[in-house]
Amino acid sequence: MPELPEVETIVRGLTAVSGARIDALQVLDSRLEIPADEISGRTIEAIRRRGKYIVFHLSGGRLLIVHLRMSGRLTLTRSPAEKKYTRFILHFDRGKVYFINPRRLGTVEYSRSGFPHLLGVEPLSTAFTAEWLEGVSAASRAQIKPLLMDQKRIAGLGNIYAAEALWRGGIDPRRVAARLTKEEIQALHPAIVQVLHEAIDRMGTTLGRSVADYRDVSGDYGDFQGRLAVYGRKGEPCRRCRAVIERIVQAGRSTFFCPGCQG
Repeated sequence: MPELPEVETIVRGLTAVSGARIDALQVLDSRLEIPADEISGRTIEAIRRRGKYIVFHLSGGRLLIVHLRMSGRLTLTRSPAEKKYTRFILHFDRGKVYFINPRRLGTVEYSRSGFPHLLGVEPLSTAFTAEWLEGVSAASRAQIKPLLMDQKRIAGLGNIYAAEALWRGGIDPRRVAARLTKEEIQALHPAIVQVLHEAIDRMGTTLGRSVADYRDVSGDYGDFQGRLAVYGRKGEPCRRCRAVIERIVQAGRSTFFCPGCQG
């Protein structure tokens, strides 16, 4: 958390400062090794998402790259409670952007030579086809859910939406990817795309109300949590078959699934 829908929501909300000149970058966390003097004075030419990264494209071909990790947020507003968790502030003539990072897990990078991370295909791009997913799955001995979360294969898909897509596709998250049938891949592919689009339309998922929980750039909570079918619903009845939702651990992460209709 945040995953692709939450990051995409934040990127879209930051369009208000696209085209603005950065008057100053105020770094408030000594762990952030970014050259404020070199960034100040540059213009933000575009703000884009790559996987779970937020990428500020600056004049001169420079990039300011933010990864929110578990509790980070970029916001146009800041509450008094968030002041002590503010790690940097971008100052513009038209306002400010605050990087709120309570657990200090979020990262900030400055690149003079392009995007430095090797990421897989974007699941909302035309390159992400059922045929592509079938080929990647057929070549893997991994269980299907950890495979979907591998950022070097699929960029941006995380724990929540991988679990939800597998439920929609009726696929057990423990299945070995290479053993999925063509029909199962044909069901899983649109489930991934649909759940991501629906979550973006509802501005993402907010699982709590603490200062560390996800909100958009205006401080509003996401609205997809009420539509979660399995994630976080251990012990509750499946919305489709009424079996009891179970929780297991895969690759160190919680996985929620229905043993009734994902068996």
